[in-house]
Amino acid sequence: MLNRRHIRVKVMQSIYALRGSESDDLSKPQKFLLFSIENMYNLYLLLMALLVEVQKRAESDLQKKQNKHLATQEDKNPNRKFVNNELLLLLKDNGLLSEHLNSHNIQNWQLDDEYVNIIFKAIIKSEHYNTYMQTRTSSFNEDKEFIIDIFKEVIAPNQKLYEYIEDKHLTWLDDLPTVNTTILKLLRKVRPATSEQHFVPRLYKDPEDKTFALDLFKKTVLNTAALNEEIAQKTKNWDADRIADVDFVLLQMAICEIKEFPSIPVKVTINEYLEIAKEYSTSRSSIFINGILDKLVKEYQNSHTLNKSGRGLR
Repeated sequence: MLNRRHIRVKVMQSIYALRGSESDDLSKPQKFLLFSIENMYNLYLLLMALLVEVQKRAESDLQKKQNKHLATQEDKNPNRKFVNNELLLLLKDNGLLSEHLNSHNIQNWQLDDEYVNIIFKAIIKSEHYNTYMQTRTSSFNEDKEFIIDIFKEVIAPNQKLYEYIEDKHLTWLDDLPTVNTTILKLLRKVRPATSEQHFVPRLYKDPEDKTFALDLFKKTVLNTAALNEEIAQKTKNWDADRIADVDFVLLQMAICEIKEFPSIPVKVTINEYLEIAKEYSTSRSSIFINGILDKLVKEYQNSHTLNKSGRGLR
């Protein structure tokens, strides 16, 4: 679920938060880094739980209509297509997902059920819902495509939900695009016979990713003085105050990665940090960072100090 670029963003945020700190103890910043990464999984579970609760809300709505004192014929014999959506029922009956929701204490929608109502009402007002409910029966694929469309065009862009997520955990805003993409991929790949494990993905794609996060953080922080000197040598014509703080952190990390991680190709490192700069810093940051890194890499190559293995050499 977690990709290397998002790991780099998390490390950047942790190093940025550490700037100005006089403590040499890295244990707390490292815990913050790991918590920030692992809390992303809670956001994933939160959104999956929302899909389950929307189905329950729809079922409750039908029951209330049927129990009305003056129930209409439509109330007595409602279209249960949405309530019986096979993909939603697959999520609702997923025992492993339920275990993870419980173990991670995901109870938000029981406590803040008004947001379930907001999403439910947004769904039933959507054109997708109106089209979907024109018939009373459907195939698994139709049910799946409907949920994909609803998640992509109704749930994910909902402003109220966005504000709720922002209020709960500030770091979740950076996680949201990655989590939404993960959910859409899982929804697209699901089949009627898909195992319960499908909707309980691993946070790290492999164990090396967690090691990468910690190593990148520690090696960048512990080599701050040397990295700053390298940056200073290449920015003599720049007033230090003109260099954005985020750009400085990204340069530190990129230089550290180029020098200390032999298996990562130089081009991969540079491209990743340029993309992060475009998203998190100024409009010209990527050009500035690219210029500095390009000069340094050429120097490393000319002095044969670029320690890269395999296809890592540029």
